[in-house]
Amino acid sequence: MATPHTPTLARVEQGDPAVSFGIYASVMQALGLIGGLGDLAADDQLGEDLENERLPKRVRPRKALLE
Repeated sequence: MATPHTPTLARVEQGDPAVSFGIYASVMQALGLIGGLGDLAADDQLGEDLENERLPKRVRPRKALLE
């Protein structure tokens, strides 16, 4: 595992959004906080709803099914 440089760690401490998530994950692992990382996206109904709103809408109605 690569270790972040001191300036990058300072940017993490300041909450710089330009720092990659991988760096944040490395810092969490070093601090023993990596266990809860999987819980961030677990059962995120609001996130799912927002993502579904961004999906393209059907332009034409479906053809009637042949019976």
